[in-house]
Amino acid sequence: MKLEQRFLFLALLLAAFALPSPAHAMHISEGILPPQWAGLWFAVALPFVAWGLRDLRVRSAREPFFKPMLGLIGAAVFVISCMPIPVPSAGTCSHPCGTGMAAILIGPSMTVVVTSIALLLQALFLSHGGFTTYGANIVSMGVVGAFTGWGVFRFARKLGVRPLVAAFLAGMLSDWATYATTSFELASALHGSGSLLAMWTTIGTAFLWTQLPLGIFEGIITAGVYRFIASRRPSLLECLGVEPARCPGCACQKNETSVVEGGVQ
Repeated sequence: MKLEQRFLFLALLLAAFALPSPAHAMHISEGILPPQWAGLWFAVALPFVAWGLRDLRVRSAREPFFKPMLGLIGAAVFVISCMPIPVPSAGTCSHPCGTGMAAILIGPSMTVVVTSIALLLQALFLSHGGFTTYGANIVSMGVVGAFTGWGVFRFARKLGVRPLVAAFLAGMLSDWATYATTSFELASALHGSGSLLAMWTTIGTAFLWTQLPLGIFEGIITAGVYRFIASRRPSLLECLGVEPARCPGCACQKNETSVVEGGVQ
């Protein structure tokens, strides 16, 4: 528990330095989406959140070490997504997401859960995102980002791609998929009588100059996290189902105690 408290303190400390200026807003800002579009994205997000909560309940009952691990990953997603870079031409900010990394380690459905919690805390205390756009932000960052990262990693591993390269691709493409989705959400609500494709292209281009390097940066971060865990506690990757277990049951039994008491050391 001490390790979780240190991560939480670090998350809050870094978030305090990540407060955006009034001219910009992280994620999709409060009030930008019309009510019907805001409601639509809530409806899309809700089944994924419910699915993640169900998986969390089942997996926590089966693997007692999993909740502390989930807390660590949630803190990481919170901190990583609190690093905004202003995009003046779009009136918003770009930022890394951390959902590709999270999806590799805890799976996409529970990444939706930790992302929804991070987004709620950011909306409540940091004025990042908003409540009317909460559903849209969950869909872009939590659903699309998580399932893209998880799918890319799994597909790459099936093709025989090395784990570090697969992790890099997962982090990078999950980031880009998140912002392609955010651009679509904005364009679909704001194009009016104009062309949806033209508006989507315009918004996507505004993000392009910051999000291309940010995606590469997030890929490097994801690969670095994977390498750190693989070098310090490879059995944890087996226990989480990221890599095939060489000794089924052994890794989980060992990590059940180590993760709860001391984290990844």
